[in-house]
Amino acid sequence: MQIADFAAPDKTIPADWQVSAHATPVAHPKLLAFNHGLATRLGLQTADCTPQQLAEIFSGNVVPTGASPMALAYAGHQFGNFVPQLGDGRALLLGEVIDPAGARHDIQLKGSGATPFSRRGDGRAALGPVLREYLVSEAMHALGIPATRALAAVATGELVQRERPLPGAVLTRVASSHIRVGTFQYFAAREDLAALRALADHVIARHYPELSAEPNPYLMLLDAIAERQVRLIAQWMQAGFIHGVMNTDNMAVSGETLDFGPCAFMEAYHPDTVFSAIDTQGRYAFGQQPVMAAWNLARLAETLLPLIDGTVEQAASQAQALIHTVQPRCRAHYLQGMAARLGLQELQESDAPLIDQLLKHLADAGADYTRSLRGLSLMVPAGPAEAQQIARDNGLPAEAALALQDVLQDWLPAWHARLAVQGRPPTAVAQFMNTHNPLYIPRNHLVEQALQAAYQGDLEPFRQLQQVLAQPCMAQAGREAYASAARPEEQVLRTFCGT
Repeated sequence: MQIADFAAPDKTIPADWQVSAHATPVAHPKLLAFNHGLATRLGLQTADCTPQQLAEIFSGNVVPTGASPMALAYAGHQFGNFVPQLGDGRALLLGEVIDPAGARHDIQLKGSGATPFSRRGDGRAALGPVLREYLVSEAMHALGIPATRALAAVATGELVQRERPLPGAVLTRVASSHIRVGTFQYFAAREDLAALRALADHVIARHYPELSAEPNPYLMLLDAIAERQVRLIAQWMQAGFIHGVMNTDNMAVSGETLDFGPCAFMEAYHPDTVFSAIDTQGRYAFGQQPVMAAWNLARLAETLLPLIDGTVEQAASQAQALIHTVQPRCRAHYLQGMAARLGLQELQESDAPLIDQLLKHLADAGADYTRSLRGLSLMVPAGPAEAQQIARDNGLPAEAALALQDVLQDWLPAWHARLAVQGRPPTAVAQFMNTHNPLYIPRNHLVEQALQAAYQGDLEPFRQLQQVLAQPCMAQAGREAYASAARPEEQVLRTFCGT
């Protein structure tokens, strides 16, 4: 079946990076969700396909005309421990498509069966993790955070054996590529300099073509990847997002959020927050993410040293100088974004302590991060009529502002004084803040409730949550519960990879 004009495989990339593979057919594929908007953007020809035809394609039962399914090899540091060969153990790259704007995209099945890299695993995925990645990746996109996208979720009609038998499913995700820091590590570990150079040239051509004319394109490639990563991590931090498993094999060189296993959006604010059940030492805690981004980029730098300069000492000196800039750059992007969340159109030097003091107050009080930032617009100094308009647009109940005022009473005067310097109308400030501070995020308890309902055959909670998260900053009448923190009995304090 022809759904796209798949691009021919790139002959210039290392040959053993891509291994031809095939999906394991499933018994009774059924389409659970399909992202029609994304399909249109990609230029996919799915309008005439029935739901069953889509289920056959995106379960892996039918290989689209022109597709060349393959599994990708990579290595990686997992919680600091290097594994020289990992690879797509339960994923298949169907191929690349070029959208109407000329941009390339990978289309990949996840949970489609064993591959040469499965390491005795079944290569399958359970329904819950598939729907979780669908929800969270699309929510990230709606928040403006670069991420892989979800194209389809298909039930397999079969059970997968985990701690207990669970319904199986396959996710189709889309990325500008699936090249990871771990991909570079794979060839560096084999001391295959020719393959490493070919991979770097491929990444430059695909993601950073402006670097091809640079005198030292490989040093500039490290710098460009670092810049996308620090921007991404800064956006994570602004949104209260915790990836949970920032291994080098989960770090895309394109700067997209990759893999949504034990991830979570923080509720009660604290920089030491950890949700991932496997992160027992807090290596990937919320506040550690900029540190770990620098660590991961240092591992990338190590692979590029022989390309940067023939003299290892000179290459290491240049790379080390660049890595030392990673955390300050992340901090700069973070402060810029946080300033907007506080209603400040331009970041000034004095704004950094104002932001830091706000976060300290929230941490001391254990205040809900998302609701607190959203609630700030309710406390913009305004007259009665303006305050009513601000309250209508905000979407939080009035008592949320009262509770927040108690937490921030010592901080508010300095913020109000800073707002006064701008001289902007209160409603304009509040509107600006509301476009930067979401009302709705994929709260753990809401996601878990949707997944548990899906396991019982009810997809309506999943669909409702998906609809709400598609417009995260706009107050939606009748959906106040989606903006509420979990009650004590609803709290989900541990998340799991689900593989």
